[in-house]
Amino acid sequence: MIIICKSCNKNFNVPQNAIPKEGRLVQCSSCGNKWVQFPEVSKKVDIKKSIKPVSVKKTPKKRTVKRSGPTIYSSEYLEKKHGIKIKDTSNTSKTRTAKKEVKTSLGFYSVFLITIIFLTAFLGVLNLNKELVISTLPVTEKYINYLFENINIIWIIFKDIVTIY
Repeated sequence: MIIICKSCNKNFNVPQNAIPKEGRLVQCSSCGNKWVQFPEVSKKVDIKKSIKPVSVKKTPKKRTVKRSGPTIYSSEYLEKKHGIKIKDTSNTSKTRTAKKEVKTSLGFYSVFLITIIFLTAFLGVLNLNKELVISTLPVTEKYINYLFENINIIWIIFKDIVTIY
C-alpha cells in the first residue's frame, strides 16, 4: 500500500496489514506532518467502463516553507520556552579570538594524593625536629611519642601484610 503525505507529496510504501480498518495515526518522516490514514478500499470496477484516456498532470512538489519564528536552538526560543538565558559573546572581534578560560578542579584522588604527600612531609619534618619541639614545648612530649609509636606499629603491620602476599 502506498500512502502519500498531503503536505510534501512524499510517497511511502507501507504493508497492507499495517493500517487497520479503524485507521492509524501516521507521521511523515520528511516534513513531520501527521494525519490519520485509513486503508485503501479496493473496488471491483468494470474494466470496459473504466477505460478512458486520462491526461496525467504532474503536480509540482510543494516546498516546505521555513517558519518565520525563532529556530528551536536559538537563544530567543530557549529563553521564551524554557527560561534559559544565553549570553551572546560574539559581538566583538576580540572575544572571538580571545582564548576561553577553562576552570579545572582537582578530583577526589588528586586531593587524596596531595593530602597524603603533605601529611608524610609534615610527619617527616616533625620526626627530624622532635627534640627541638619537645625542648621548646615540654607538654607535647607524650603526644609526639604516642604518635610515632602508633606510626611504627602501623608500619610493622603493613610490612607483615606485604610479606604475606
